[in-house]
Amino acid sequence: MLKSIKSFAILAVVMGLMVGCSSNKPAEDPNAANAAGTGAGVTQSTVDVDNDLSAVAGLATVFYFEFDSAVLLPEGRAALIGHAEFLRNASKSVRLEGHADERGTREYNMALGERRANAVRDFLVLQGVSSSKIETVSYGEERPAVSGSGESSYSKNRRVELSYQ
Repeated sequence: MLKSIKSFAILAVVMGLMVGCSSNKPAEDPNAANAAGTGAGVTQSTVDVDNDLSAVAGLATVFYFEFDSAVLLPEGRAALIGHAEFLRNASKSVRLEGHADERGTREYNMALGERRANAVRDFLVLQGVSSSKIETVSYGEERPAVSGSGESSYSKNRRVELSYQ
């Protein structure tokens, strides 16, 4: 029994690392657009970037998770890559709020919400965002997005919400 638990834990860690490192998109040079002749000069002012959140306005800010899981789903990665590109070039910071559905104890759901927020944070850091720009907090089951006790409600409550500070 102990051996299978250890094997499962090792598998979970390896899968988590694989998920975090599975981007197929090559790193982009932040000055590439300017070097291509946009007329904006070689560098862009961080003041312009900070005041223009329209660069991320169309991107998802809520990332959903499977039951009892803190593994980032593939659907969220594209939006997170866009947020990472913005955060690398701006002085803005981001707050990641982890949530869980009502199943499980309060303590377990607080820890699960934290693991989910940390999964999103780790993905952003792997994309080149400074960890000093990221704050994580867990609300567990305390702030549901949808009330109810069915899977349709539960699935909307298993999430991480991203907001700019």
